[in-house]
Amino acid sequence: MTAARTGLRIGAHVDQADPVAEAAARGADLAQFFLGDPQGWKAPTVQYDGGAAALRAAASAAGLDLYVHAPYVLNVATSNNRIRIPSRKLLEQHAAAAAEVGARGLIVHGGHVLKGDDPATGVDNWCKTFERMTPPLPILIENTAGGDSAMARRFERIARLWEALDSRVDMSMIGFCLDTCHAHAGGEELAGIVDRVKAITGRVDLVHANDSRDTFDSGADRHANFGSGSIDPDAIVAVVQAAGAPVVCETPGGAEGQGSDIAFLRQHLPG
Repeated sequence: MTAARTGLRIGAHVDQADPVAEAAARGADLAQFFLGDPQGWKAPTVQYDGGAAALRAAASAAGLDLYVHAPYVLNVATSNNRIRIPSRKLLEQHAAAAAEVGARGLIVHGGHVLKGDDPATGVDNWCKTFERMTPPLPILIENTAGGDSAMARRFERIARLWEALDSRVDMSMIGFCLDTCHAHAGGEELAGIVDRVKAITGRVDLVHANDSRDTFDSGADRHANFGSGSIDPDAIVAVVQAAGAPVVCETPGGAEGQGSDIAFLRQHLPG
């Protein structure tokens, strides 16, 4: 039985070697992927056969939207120069590479300050990052799950970041990615969360729809397939529906597991 289609674009985080084939195997409308080692500092590379132009053309021919996730090591908020300065460079490099493949956005974690640092330092460093670069595509800052020093775990801190950014930089290419697992594990209730986010950022550009292996406010970033974790699957559907934004399933299980989660969303969202 074919899953019912919905007007929302729904896809998954896939291997970077051939995102087009990976998306097709999942019945996905979009594909999110890395452009290199997510735990490394090397410049981005396009592994797709034929390079950036070939990937862009293949995705266009398949009617597939592309998103790129920046490396996890990137942290532009920190006061540690040995991390912050390379992070700014890496962010610029990944933004340029993501634009080259035709991606609709580059997702980056909010990062964190050092223990004992004033969060205002991280806010200032984020502002300086955008004051010194002109993004060639939307940069989507994502809420994160753990850490008392995190810039995007608690919504009051996200609000401080957004208020400062709005007063200092052009916000036209700065957006927000809402992760359901991160919110749940980070201690933010999913009920009404889209309204709370929009009251801060004015927008939700992308949803990472994930169940959480761990309990509410655990601080643990461990994703699960819908119905196998600690989040009510209906709550995930409600977030997706309220956001009305494209959706990425970053769940386990490869094509089978992610394909099932994509199908679940399509079956439970209005057409």
